[in-house]
Amino acid sequence: MNYDWMRLEDEATAPSPALLIYPDRVEENLRRMIALVGSPTRLRPHIKTHKLPQIVARQVALGVTRCKAATIAEAEMAARAGATDILVAAQLVGPNVGRLLALIRAFPSVAFSTLADDPGVVATLDREARAAAATIEVLIDLDVGMSRTGIAPGPAALDLYRTIATSAGLRAGGLHAYDGHLRQNTLPDRLAAAADGIAKTDAFRAELLRLGLPVPRVVAGGTPTFPVHARRPDVECSPGTCVLSDASYATQFPDLGFLHAAVLLTRVISRPGTNRLCLDLGHKSVASEMPHPRAIFPAIPDARAVVHSEEHLAIETARAADFPVGTAVYALPWHICPTVALHDRVQVVRNGRRVDEWQVTARVRKLSF
Repeated sequence: MNYDWMRLEDEATAPSPALLIYPDRVEENLRRMIALVGSPTRLRPHIKTHKLPQIVARQVALGVTRCKAATIAEAEMAARAGATDILVAAQLVGPNVGRLLALIRAFPSVAFSTLADDPGVVATLDREARAAAATIEVLIDLDVGMSRTGIAPGPAALDLYRTIATSAGLRAGGLHAYDGHLRQNTLPDRLAAAADGIAKTDAFRAELLRLGLPVPRVVAGGTPTFPVHARRPDVECSPGTCVLSDASYATQFPDLGFLHAAVLLTRVISRPGTNRLCLDLGHKSVASEMPHPRAIFPAIPDARAVVHSEEHLAIETARAADFPVGTAVYALPWHICPTVALHDRVQVVRNGRRVDEWQVTARVRKLSF
């Protein structure tokens, strides 16, 4: 792997551990996303990956004014950055319903929506919306095989959608069908695996329309199935990870063709053995919810993780002698989304130099509302 593009000219003064963002590569990924679907209006990128208003603003400048958020804080950040249509892709319970209504009041020119799969939640959304003299747009969350959230297409889902469409405080926003369980390595295999969920979603939409119920949109997929749903001209695609990419997706889905745009800078802080290096890349700097490898080191292809703790990552390599204490090492995170959330700021790199520092605004749980 050619990793010269990662290197910093001002490496000696750069803090570590640090997350480096390369905006020129981010922009190229955005352009590739638009090219894949044919129009920016078909994109609703999931901003949970980066949580950065600067990237949302760049999406908007390219015509991608819609997005998907995981939290109220992300939705607020996106609204302030210029997004005009924001789906909070979570079923809101407890005080989060009131927080969404506060967002709706604060940003009257922004279209906010959310998901539901439960009759009790729909009743609460309707009640609180009417009490606030507001309207909440709600998409039904379909379970198309992942079984994490959602309701299976069928009679119960139809009844729930009809309730949404006929509730005074709600507006039916369409269908959300996330197939994050589909992770086949080749695109033909993912196309085949997605066929059943697509058929069920399409049949369910057709039945709703036959009954005279509005279905303004279908929001489908994540990054692995992005090329699958890009072939369906009547859906909005909601990839997220591909904006920055990571080692996991680049390894598992080589057909995607997106650029690495986020890199971790770490340093050797100890050499406790002949073949061992200790880096300042602990759990608090790189996502550790998955098995090793949690980062890939292009300059140390034989690296094998042996100890990972809060502030330390010890690796074994036959080339340990080539990396004295203090040496800077560049790493590609295996999972970029939770890695971003571990950093309060990112270093912005253009032409090999740090030119700015961006606060990761939406890594917090609450901004204003």
